[in-house]
Amino acid sequence: MEYFALLLGSGLVIGATYGLVGMGFAIIYKATGVVNFAQGELLMLTAYIAFSLTQGLSLSFFPLLLVTLPIAMVLGVLLERIFIRPMLGEPAFSIVMVTVGLSVILRGLTIMIWGPDPHEFPIGLSSAVVHLGPVPFYPVQLYALGSLAVATGGAWAFFRFTRLGIAMRAVAANEAAALLMGIRVDRIHMLAWSFSAAIAALAGVLFAAMFKLGPTIWFEGLRSFPAVILGGLDSVLGAALGGLVVGVVENMAQGYLGQGLREIAGFVVIVLILMVRPYGLFGDRQIERV
Repeated sequence: MEYFALLLGSGLVIGATYGLVGMGFAIIYKATGVVNFAQGELLMLTAYIAFSLTQGLSLSFFPLLLVTLPIAMVLGVLLERIFIRPMLGEPAFSIVMVTVGLSVILRGLTIMIWGPDPHEFPIGLSSAVVHLGPVPFYPVQLYALGSLAVATGGAWAFFRFTRLGIAMRAVAANEAAALLMGIRVDRIHMLAWSFSAAIAALAGVLFAAMFKLGPTIWFEGLRSFPAVILGGLDSVLGAALGGLVVGVVENMAQGYLGQGLREIAGFVVIVLILMVRPYGLFGDRQIERV
């Protein structure tokens, strides 16, 4: 039972980072109908920017986030204006291919600036182990779980009670109708990219602090993709929950079935779920009249 609890705890920690990245995917898809395949590279780039800030300014965790998140939001706005805005009105497939090209550009740019070697990423948090029942956690792991909870609650309140959140939901439901009602669709797209970049930065800082910062950190975007598919591409809260589920499933598969199965366990889960619910656990069912 203790072994199960250990696997569950570590799976929830990894799932928290998956959930954060998945929320970034879902925010952009919900507002634009496009899957951003550069989300992992955005996570990597913002994590390296945060690393440079810690080296230059010796910032601890919370001051680092206060500086990094606004920078990430500005970066998201710039990427949307430079690469995505000119593609408005083009087929969704063309825009997706632009994000694929953007991912390659960001990956190469990051390696060119910071090099290919991994780095330790201390952010001033204690390394003392905290026990919650039989499960030991490092403080940074608890911060990851807390960050997912705060981000999930904030996203729910934003989409439920704010004018911008309601406008984003309107654009997601029917972009043409939202435009006719006076909603600035281009501004909603810009906000979606900025919010997504901020969440990617938060996930990147937490992941790099828990493990190491290296050029391969972009792969977390791909590993998080099953979470957003499981929860539903258009469900931000579903992506957060899907991340926890995928993280636990991967850890259980590794602990009980073998190391190699961890890499495919998340994709096996989404194949099984999509066979029953093609729109994900919390995604909206799409009904088309023919």
